[in-house]
Amino acid sequence: MSRIGRSPITVPAGVTVTIGDSNVVTVKGPKGELTRQLHKDMIIEMEGDIINVKRPTDNKDHRSLHGLTRTLVSNMVTGVTQGFAKTLEIAGVGYRAAKSGQKLALTLGFSHPLEVEPPAGLTIDVPAPNRIVVSGIDKEAVGALAAKIRGYREPEPYKGKGVKYEGEVVRRKVGKAGGKGKK
Repeated sequence: MSRIGRSPITVPAGVTVTIGDSNVVTVKGPKGELTRQLHKDMIIEMEGDIINVKRPTDNKDHRSLHGLTRTLVSNMVTGVTQGFAKTLEIAGVGYRAAKSGQKLALTLGFSHPLEVEPPAGLTIDVPAPNRIVVSGIDKEAVGALAAKIRGYREPEPYKGKGVKYEGEVVRRKVGKAGGKGKK
């Protein structure tokens, strides 16, 4: 059995979980509501405050879906109670971020500033000109927006300029000076 798939999910107080037809799971909590259609073969059972995910057979597809389904439901419960956040750091001379209304304005060395509008349910904060915090209740959407912002100017290995995740280590290269002096 999958170690992740067989571990139960505890539903905290103030959160309601409903499992509908064909595995449509709806989770309501203090931060909002999430609905997701999960694979129809997985067996999702709720007993009191505990949710268990089971698989019908041991074939390869069901084994791979077991842990995934459990993690998706767990992330929904965590999202409506605590929420998710990703922090991005900007490095480089003249590179900065600013917030104008709901939009994020990025100056990343292009001839024009980039504007990013967050989708519904996500918020972007700029605590400093070189830090961006993307937060929301849907883990997948938070990660996708953070990856989109990072994709505008990924960190380069020579000077380390660009947008990177907080704690991300950029492997640095020496550059042209490393090969000089040989003939």
